[in-house]
Amino acid sequence: MSTVVNLEGPGLRGPDLKELVAGTALGDQAAFSRLYDAVAGPVLGVVRRVLRDPAQSEEVVQEVMFELWRTAARYEPERGEVMSWVLTMAHRRAVDRVRAAQAAADRDERAAARSHTPAFDEVAERVEGRLEREQVRRCLRSLTELQRESVALAYYRGYSYPEVAELLGTPLGTVKTRMRDGLIRLRDCLGVGS
Repeated sequence: MSTVVNLEGPGLRGPDLKELVAGTALGDQAAFSRLYDAVAGPVLGVVRRVLRDPAQSEEVVQEVMFELWRTAARYEPERGEVMSWVLTMAHRRAVDRVRAAQAAADRDERAAARSHTPAFDEVAERVEGRLEREQVRRCLRSLTELQRESVALAYYRGYSYPEVAELLGTPLGTVKTRMRDGLIRLRDCLGVGS
C-alpha cells in the first residue's frame, strides 16, 4: 500500500511557493534562495529516478533551477501548483537528457558503422577461393593418373610418402619421383613462382 504525500497541501508548514515564485520573477535573490531550498530536494528525486546517474542528475537539477530563475515570470497560478510546475519542468529536462544521450550513442554507432571498413570483402574472398579451387582441380586433371593419385593421397588425405608408397604398392623412390614431377606440373599450371 503506497501513501501519497501532498507537498503543497494545508499540512505543509513551509514557505508560500507562489509568493517565492512571484518574488523570483521580480529578481529577488532571497526569494529564489528560499524557493531553491524548498524545491531542490523533490526536483533531485524526480530527476534521479529518470537518469539514475548522480552526476548527471545534479547537472540537470542545476539546469532546472537556472530555468526556474529565468522563467519564474511565466508561472500561471491558475494552471496549477508551483511544485507541480517545477517537477514537470524537471521531468521534461531529465527525459530530454536521456534522449540526447541515446541520440548521441546512436550517432556514434552509425558513424562507427560507416567508417568501419571490413578487413576483407567476404564475397570477394569466397569467389576467389572458389576460383582457386577450380583452378587446382583443373591442374590436377592435367596430371597423369599416377601423379594425381600420389598427390591426392599425400596432400588431401594427409598420408606420408612411405604410407602413399605402401597404399599404392609402389617403391618409395617411385612415389617420391611421381610427387616431385606432379608438384612441378601443378606449380607451372597454377602459375606459382619457384
